[in-house]
Amino acid sequence: MSDQLTDYEQRESDAIPRWYLIHCKGGESFRAAENLNNQGYEVFHPVLQVQKKRRGKLHWLDEPLFPYYLFIRLDRLASNWRPIRSTRGVLKLVGFGDEPLPVNDELIVTLRKSAQAKADASNGNIYFRAGETVEITDGPFRALQAVFESQKGEERAIVLLNMLHNQQRLEMPVSQLRRQE
Repeated sequence: MSDQLTDYEQRESDAIPRWYLIHCKGGESFRAAENLNNQGYEVFHPVLQVQKKRRGKLHWLDEPLFPYYLFIRLDRLASNWRPIRSTRGVLKLVGFGDEPLPVNDELIVTLRKSAQAKADASNGNIYFRAGETVEITDGPFRALQAVFESQKGEERAIVLLNMLHNQQRLEMPVSQLRRQE
């Protein structure tokens, strides 16, 4: 039996949509994803919500899980591949030579499940869970350990600090807490 696929088998294989990796220009993966979506392509751009301090305040920002990359679903027969390279924000399709290489579908399924699980588990707080030990990084209690109790609004947290053999509830900015390593 031949190891080569017959022409019919090759055409059948090419008609199945597969995920491919797109290399984006620096800092333009969101632009590339938006432009590809506007052109009707199915795009998967995994992102993380991170807290960053800007002008002394904590802000939630979306950052790409894979900076400079996103995934696109195409089939080799029906999809129009030509506009992809000239889409704003896109650098190239990742491949070997001139041949784009498909990404394993299981990777995409795993990434989507992981993103959904994080979204379900977070309930508005990405970093800290009730009962978790945290370190206070700023203020009069700097370098002390506390137990995270809950988040109060977007920027405040309630922690339990053991002082004088008694647990005290303190309200403080989330930006002054760090996960204990």
